[in-house]
Amino acid sequence: MEWLNYHHLFYFWTVMREGSITAASARLSLAPSTVSAQLSTLEESLGAKLFRRAGRNLEPTDMAHLVFRYADEIFSLGREMIDSLQGRVIAGPLPLKVGIVDVVPKLVARKLLEPTANLPDHVRLICHEGKNKDLLAELALHNLDIVLTDCPLPPGISIKAYNHLLGECGVSFFGVEKLAKPLRDGFPSSLDGAPMLLPMAMSPLRGMLDHWFEKTGVQPVIRGEFDDSALLKVFGQAGEGVFTAPTVIEKEVALQYRVQAIGRTNQIREKFYAISVERIIRHPAVAAISQSSNNKLFFDCD
Repeated sequence: MEWLNYHHLFYFWTVMREGSITAASARLSLAPSTVSAQLSTLEESLGAKLFRRAGRNLEPTDMAHLVFRYADEIFSLGREMIDSLQGRVIAGPLPLKVGIVDVVPKLVARKLLEPTANLPDHVRLICHEGKNKDLLAELALHNLDIVLTDCPLPPGISIKAYNHLLGECGVSFFGVEKLAKPLRDGFPSSLDGAPMLLPMAMSPLRGMLDHWFEKTGVQPVIRGEFDDSALLKVFGQAGEGVFTAPTVIEKEVALQYRVQAIGRTNQIREKFYAISVERIIRHPAVAAISQSSNNKLFFDCD
């Protein structure tokens, strides 16, 4: 049986938490060369590179992030064990590991997760953003409790998981004042020839937008395509074009990005899901998210 050297793992964990070997060395009261040697020994024992050179600095590899998640749980359990043995009250927060697909607007994600702050037991959110495929793989490995996404599980996927529809709403169109003001009259026909910022072609929202443009006889001029919803809005804030966001966050988008609503439609429906490996939700924080979304968040958005 191969045994893990927890001293080496602890040095690695400290480097990841502190952000550099130098900072970790100061925290551990050790020479940087000593910490570097321990990291090299850990890499050899694991058979994987944990850091790569990026100029003069070291940056963690994907394997390092995976090892760190395990190390974080290991040392958290160690602290809990010591507290228990010494008779101290264990009152740690309930962790909720959430994967957020990068096309889900950050403001929507924040609203969906907001109910966790109102639970009797404190919840510690651990949020990871990424592509749908990558996050579902992490969910299958039980590295995540749920994945927040804008589409259900694709058919034929080998992962055993379940869709939980959180809610749906229409979309609103936004632009800076000089764009929005002349486009309000005659909406949506006024969008014909207007500069437009759109999500990438393979996204569910893009397909619905293209179909709606065709149905309404509108041909906007596409100024940009983005797979990151936050970056798209930043370009919209700079006046590069009209963009859309779920109607449920219309007020927040207008305030945060200093834009104005041009119009809205319910013919395009954005849906948001929580995907879990459980058919029946047992995690109290996930249950709170599901119940609040269905009963409150999307109730008044149409």
